[in-house]
Amino acid sequence: MKKLSISVLLLSVGLLSAQELEKEKQIEDVIIVGNRNAKRTKLETPVPVDVINIEKLQKSAPQTTVQDLLNYVIPSFNAVRQSASDGTEHIDPMTLRGMGPDQVLVLVNGKRRHTTSLVNYQNTVGNGSVGTDLSTIPVIAIDRIEVLRDGAAAQYGSDAIAGVINIILKKDIGASASLNYGLSGRNDGETYQGAANYGTSLGKEKSYINLSLQLSQRGKTTRTQNHDLIIYDQSNLNVVNNNGAISANGIALPNVSPIASGSYGNYFAYPFADPADGGTGSQISRAYDDALIAQNGLTRNDFNFQIGDAQIKQAQLFFNAEYPFNDHFKLYSFGGFSLKEGQGFGFRRLPSEKNNIVSSIYPNGFQANLKSQVYDLSYAVGTKYNVNDWFFDLSNTFGSNTFNYNVNNTNNASLGAKSPTSFYAGAHSFLQNTINLDVSKNLNNFNVAFGGEFRFEQYQIKAGDEASYATYDIYGNVVTSTTPASDIIGAGGSQSFMGFSPDNALKKSRHSTAVYADVSYDLDKKLNIDAAARFENYSDFGNTLNGKLAIRYEFVKNYAIRGAVGTGFRAPSLQQQYFNNSYADISTSGIGIVRKGIFTTDSKAAEVLGFDKLKQETSVNASLGFTLKPAKGLFITLDGYWIGVKDRIVITSNITDKRLSDPELVGENNVAESGRFFANAIDTETKGVDLVISYDWKLAGGNLNINLAGNYTETKITGFHFPQNLDTPQSEFFGPDQINIIETLSPKAKATLGLNYSINKFNFLVRNTYFGKVIRDGYPFGGVQEFSPKIVTDVSVGYDITKNVNLTIGANNLLDVFPDLQIYENSYYGVFKYAPVQMGTLGSYFFGRVNFNF
Repeated sequence: MKKLSISVLLLSVGLLSAQELEKEKQIEDVIIVGNRNAKRTKLETPVPVDVINIEKLQKSAPQTTVQDLLNYVIPSFNAVRQSASDGTEHIDPMTLRGMGPDQVLVLVNGKRRHTTSLVNYQNTVGNGSVGTDLSTIPVIAIDRIEVLRDGAAAQYGSDAIAGVINIILKKDIGASASLNYGLSGRNDGETYQGAANYGTSLGKEKSYINLSLQLSQRGKTTRTQNHDLIIYDQSNLNVVNNNGAISANGIALPNVSPIASGSYGNYFAYPFADPADGGTGSQISRAYDDALIAQNGLTRNDFNFQIGDAQIKQAQLFFNAEYPFNDHFKLYSFGGFSLKEGQGFGFRRLPSEKNNIVSSIYPNGFQANLKSQVYDLSYAVGTKYNVNDWFFDLSNTFGSNTFNYNVNNTNNASLGAKSPTSFYAGAHSFLQNTINLDVSKNLNNFNVAFGGEFRFEQYQIKAGDEASYATYDIYGNVVTSTTPASDIIGAGGSQSFMGFSPDNALKKSRHSTAVYADVSYDLDKKLNIDAAARFENYSDFGNTLNGKLAIRYEFVKNYAIRGAVGTGFRAPSLQQQYFNNSYADISTSGIGIVRKGIFTTDSKAAEVLGFDKLKQETSVNASLGFTLKPAKGLFITLDGYWIGVKDRIVITSNITDKRLSDPELVGENNVAESGRFFANAIDTETKGVDLVISYDWKLAGGNLNINLAGNYTETKITGFHFPQNLDTPQSEFFGPDQINIIETLSPKAKATLGLNYSINKFNFLVRNTYFGKVIRDGYPFGGVQEFSPKIVTDVSVGYDITKNVNLTIGANNLLDVFPDLQIYENSYYGVFKYAPVQMGTLGSYFFGRVNFNF
């Protein structure tokens, strides 16, 4: 992608000596993200950028992935692991400045990176969005990361509403390696990671090829407890009181208060299990379960849900290369491959759920596990040519992401005893190919640049095994709209995660063409002005024109004011336009077969309800800030921002409407009972402030770096644009729970204070990260809970055993801090002890790492 220079404050995360700072200054001060003027340094740009030296950070920090590292050094960046959320367990949604995962653009070496093929639709952070999987890039391959905290769609196109993350790969000559081991304080989440990096010349001055290999494994964690869901079938429970001795279906229930004889129903949870006269039904129900559990040689722990971080295994291979043929012409290429295998868990199916389990296969129920195989491939090839100080960069960048689903330890209940227990549930994939031409020239105080881009995108859904999605009748036939409900003995499809059917399968594509130009002006490093414009045409929704103006003025030496205003957009992703998982099921009334699930916006169901096809989101960004260098080694930046987004895309909860079940409106084969839909349905307003203070100080013969960074962000929904006259009220299909995800589920306030001290062969890190309060709304069945602010402490001690070998030990979350316990109403009757908010549910984590340099 383009080289856009933006003013930067170095977010120091490792200690640098004075000599090291001078050496680093020549390399790290020049920023390639934000403006095409390649001569600017970190103190000369009109919008904020954080520069993270990954090698120094990774050497001392407990975290091992890109998103986890950024989560603890960039306060406006948030990423938290999810649980029991299908594919979202395997790819962490990340956000910047409180915006969605799809409103952050990711670049590698300045070129646009592809997104994942996964749509988040399980009511997690980023619900309804498609993000980029940063974990596919091995940390050992990265030299530094530049985080542009400002809208940049006028420069980079779609997605850059909240900002841009630019990952710069290593070009070092030499070799390095690391071995890492970690374990949580609860003896789970065991982590192994081995990585190696090797760089060498290609036989010509300034040529290089740099190779990186990283292998890692993260074990699952368990954060569960006993729950209050009814375990065994109690649909025909006959309770008898024989002179105060209580029994149920012939099983004695000791220690139960005497009550009258009576019949009980198969209630969902103990709090509902009361007889009609208001007696002690919940006590009876619990005692009956306890008796059967003991009779079967089990304990209540055997029926706990597996809740916690998913198991992840990953292998990654990356390269970065450049070969200059002469002083004017060079060829470059970079890319990589990542294979990720994840194992998460769905909701447990208890033996009381007679419609969902095959008792002859799973007499005690089951908890399905969802195994993913995620293949991620990327490569870029380009040439750079300069003549008479004109610089040309022509490149082709390709990326693809394929997500395969396998569901194990489950069943298709409609098949009865003939059901398989493992299913291939299908796959989805996304590919993107981008051709860029960038041209730039520096003319005295001006830098002019222009170029063009052509991008092709394709999205595909592949069907799974028939048994993973189909419902069968008692004769083994796939049900149709005419199948009598009495001929169906159980729920169809693979329980916990239903596979994609041929009706879901599709392959869709689009292309876009863009032209852009920008001009920057620098006057004696005191006045910097940037102006940029971009016109883009998409084959599926039309044209968009965006612009940006940014100014920095140094009114006193080392004291400057800066600001920017611009417009932006985000094209609806192909995933949002075409993801669907609708399936055939018995209607709620028990009469007939209907469709349920997520429907595409070009479906008949969407059309009859009045949902329009998706169009682009539009935005306006404004920022104003100050940069200060009041003393040697002390840097301060303070930036306020405002982001307004119109027609933001969201996904609804279930909508029930009589028009969906009218065959004259939707067609005989499209009759549905309920559905979820993507829509350009809300407007939002985000405002906030970022503060970064960094100070390097020589102290007691060593070097101390103090870094304080903080962010406050507030997002509000300012308007709704749902279709009118729906049978389901908006409060039900986009109610307080959905509003909560956008406005208050992520911390409004977040800050980090890091102290890094280096002396002789030792390095010491102490870092405190403040996660502000969040609010979780359990609507419609739960309550509103406020989670109090928390502080997480990271520590590490490093020692240089030799000049080439370093040993570091330490801890993340040393004091074992967790989010507040969930209120009972939001815990699914005790299943979920914690909510995946703030720092997540890992708890304390201890690690050891050996780094080698050759």
